[in-house]
Amino acid sequence: MITRGLSREPSRNLGRDLGRDLALSAAVGCVTAVDLASNVPGSREDDWLSWTLLGVSVLGLCWHRRRPPVAVLVTGVGSLGWTLIGHLGELLNLPWMVALYFLAAAGDRRRTLWVGAVAALASGTAAVLAGQEVGRPVPSPVLEMAIPVVPLLLGEVVRGRRELTSYYAERAHRAEREREREAERRVREERMRIARELHDIVAHTVSAMTVQAGVALDALDRRPDVSRAALRQVRASGREAVRELRTTLTVLRDEPPDHPEPAVSPAPTVSPAPTLDQLPGLIGRFPADRPRVRLRTGGLDAAALSPVVQLAAYRIVQEALTNVVRHSAARHAAVSLHADEHGLLTVEVVDEGPARPGGRAADPGFGLLGMRERAGAVGGTLEYGPLPDGGFRVRATLPTDRPEGRRPAGLRGEAGEAREAQEAGEAGDERT
Repeated sequence: MITRGLSREPSRNLGRDLGRDLALSAAVGCVTAVDLASNVPGSREDDWLSWTLLGVSVLGLCWHRRRPPVAVLVTGVGSLGWTLIGHLGELLNLPWMVALYFLAAAGDRRRTLWVGAVAALASGTAAVLAGQEVGRPVPSPVLEMAIPVVPLLLGEVVRGRRELTSYYAERAHRAEREREREAERRVREERMRIARELHDIVAHTVSAMTVQAGVALDALDRRPDVSRAALRQVRASGREAVRELRTTLTVLRDEPPDHPEPAVSPAPTVSPAPTLDQLPGLIGRFPADRPRVRLRTGGLDAAALSPVVQLAAYRIVQEALTNVVRHSAARHAAVSLHADEHGLLTVEVVDEGPARPGGRAADPGFGLLGMRERAGAVGGTLEYGPLPDGGFRVRATLPTDRPEGRRPAGLRGEAGEAREAQEAGEAGDERT
């Protein structure tokens, strides 16, 4: 049934177009017939040849939409035929002019120019030949040459206007598609950013709480004071994780002014993003000996760095230390930050190894890829890998002031993302 309905639609449209063409041709034929039968003074009397030329012209005009060149040729023969046999009339050229208009409106400029030149030359020649007969009124060759040019110019104007409108519509459509793609890209980037934030918060906190819980369990009988301190740290880490998650979710649920929150539900306070000044507190969440983390800043002035760079450096250190706790049996780890005279901040996290037995990931996680994305988002780079003497190193180089318009190094298209994911998977055997 659907196929049958679709097959009827083109035939219905064809019938509608054919009806319009026949109606227009009939209307033009009636107007031309009135002028032909008027027999103005000095014009040849209408006879069978005159009406035959009219019939041929009207019949040819029926093809003005589907075959414009054919319609122009047939109606041109009728119009020039009337001129040659001595008919004078203001509307005898109407079928030819209508066909010329449709040819210009539906064609291209080069064809219009060629047809205009040939039609003007033929019309002027017919006027000159008709004036050679003695006693016959001489039509103006210049006026006769202008007759086919006028409808061609009008058709060219209409066609140009139509093309301009189509161009503007297409450009608006392309702009709309670009806006949709840009909106989708922003949504994807925002989803990746939220995923990185949640991963950093949850993975680090759960790892730290697991280690602290292990310390509390081991020291529960022999050193209750150490066990209590570890449990207090577990509680503090849990509260910190809840605070950061609440901050993230508050930003996601932020309502516009025209959709206020109910009065009974006060909005929670949004905490600022972590900075490098909070690194000592981050390191303090780990047990004093699992591993023992040493922080070196080299007199770095964290206040001189932009908040975006500080957040990226903080999260990279957080994720790197989480990987140390989860996948390494190292007793010592070092975190160093250094800003050079070239405007680059180097963040390095190194542990002495070896890898924790059974700590190898079954499938690669998102930690290393997330750190690379964080570095790339601010225009920096990230390197990671095992050291020759054992252990593992993560080194990020971040610009202290990202230039405007610079494309992030970590956002290099689908090929770059695929390559980064592959590299992260290879290194994920040691770290996730």
